[in-house]
Amino acid sequence: MEKRLFTSECVTNGHPDKVADSISDAILDACLEQDPGSRVACETMVTTNFCIICGEITTTAKVDYAQVARDTIRRIGYVHPGDGFDADSVQVECRIHTQSADIALGTNDEVGGAGDQGMMFGGACTQTPERMPLPAALSRALCSRLTRCVQSNDLLRPDGKTQVTVEFDEAGNIVGIDTVVVSAMHSEDFEISALRRYIRSEVIAPVLRDYGFDIGDVAHIFINPTGNFVIGGPNGDTGLTGRKIIVDTYGGYFSHGGGAFSGKDPTKVDRSGAYMARYLAKNLVAAGLATQVQVQLA
Repeated sequence: MEKRLFTSECVTNGHPDKVADSISDAILDACLEQDPGSRVACETMVTTNFCIICGEITTTAKVDYAQVARDTIRRIGYVHPGDGFDADSVQVECRIHTQSADIALGTNDEVGGAGDQGMMFGGACTQTPERMPLPAALSRALCSRLTRCVQSNDLLRPDGKTQVTVEFDEAGNIVGIDTVVVSAMHSEDFEISALRRYIRSEVIAPVLRDYGFDIGDVAHIFINPTGNFVIGGPNGDTGLTGRKIIVDTYGGYFSHGGGAFSGKDPTKVDRSGAYMARYLAKNLVAAGLATQVQVQLA
C-alpha cells in the first residue's frame, strides 16, 4: 500500500508574525467598536523592543494606537524585560494615513462594494468535528494548548510553533499520526530535558487524546529539536502582519488566494470573502452533501 503523508504547521500568539497580526487586529477592533463604518487596513512590524504601525485608517473613532499595541503585547505575555521585547519598554511608532479617496468611492455607496479585486477560497471536510483537515486541526490545537500552558507556567515564554504529519491511505483515509514537532520558547531556568518531559505530558499527549490518538502510537516526536529556545519572539525574529496566511486557514490542505486577514475591515474581501467561502464549504459538508469541499469566490 502506498504511504501518503501530509504536514501542516501552526504558531502560537507569541510568534513574531502573530504578535504583529494581533496588534493590527486589536487596532481594527478598537476602531470598529466606536465606528462600525471604519475603513481599516493596518500593518504592523515588530522587532527587538520596537513596533511600527502603518497603513490606511479612515474613522471617526478616537484610538490611541500605541496604547492598543502595548496592551496587546502585554496580553500575549511579553512582560519580561530580559526577553528583549516587553509591553512597557517597547518603542512604538505610528505611520497611519487615511484611505485613498479613489478606493473609498467604490466602498462607500449603498451597495457596499469591495475595496479590491481578489480570489478567496474556503474548505471543509469530515476529518474532524470542526470540519477541518486533521493536520491543520492538530497543529492548531497543540498551539492553543501550549499557549494555555504559557499562561500558567512562568518558565515558558509566548513564542512557539507546532507541526503535525498525518499518514493517509490511497483512498484518502486517515491511517495515523506520523510526526509531531513542538518548539516552545522558555526561560533559561527551564532545563531542556525537563521541558521536553513537560511538553510531552502536558501538551502533546492530551491534544492527541482529544482527537482519539495515543502518543505511544506516534512514530516520531521532536520537542525543541535544536535544544534551547531562550531567544525568541520579536527579539529573535522580525514579525510582520500577514505572513502566516496558511496557518490562519487550512495548513496548506486547501488552496489560498494569497490575501491576509489581519487588520482589515469587512470591505476587504481577502478576509470577508474567505470567511464566506469557509461558511459555504462547512455547511455543505455539515449537510452531508459531500465529505470534502473547496469553494472559490472572486
